[in-house]
Amino acid sequence: MTGDRAGHEIVYSEETISTRVRELGREVSDAYSEEDRLVVIGVLKGSFLFLADLVRAIAVPHEIDFLIASSYGDAMVSSGQVEFRCDPRTDVKGRAVLLVEDVIDSGMTMSKLVPRIESLGASRVDVISLLHKRVSAESLEPRWVGFDAPKSFLVGYGLDHAEAFRHLPYIASI
Repeated sequence: MTGDRAGHEIVYSEETISTRVRELGREVSDAYSEEDRLVVIGVLKGSFLFLADLVRAIAVPHEIDFLIASSYGDAMVSSGQVEFRCDPRTDVKGRAVLLVEDVIDSGMTMSKLVPRIESLGASRVDVISLLHKRVSAESLEPRWVGFDAPKSFLVGYGLDHAEAFRHLPYIASI
């Protein structure tokens, strides 16, 4: 970890993130074929930068969609309630779905989201998360994880605190 100009502790540099996202793109590409009719669904807002870089690294044909789910609001800890404000518009029936999450800590969002997508008729639902804090042994284990993350509150590369810091090209602890 190194400090940045704003006094944050940089946990993952821009270069480290870029390298890992390209690796994940190759792993995802190897796991699907054209016949899977892959739909990549980003969980907004935190995953948008990760998703943008990831889909450019995925070699198999795919569609992209988004949904909005949140359990934080403006707080630094989960509220314990998952709020869904927008479902994907793409028909996922009979298709493979890759849910793209920024960070998994308690796993609550994914434990609600995966069954929701399965209920729409997806043939397969996999989860990829840039960060995994491994807070709960009960949480759904994603198929792919970019980094095992520290339990501190992280911002940057799409992650925010009260809508601030998403623009940072690295991930820092505040």
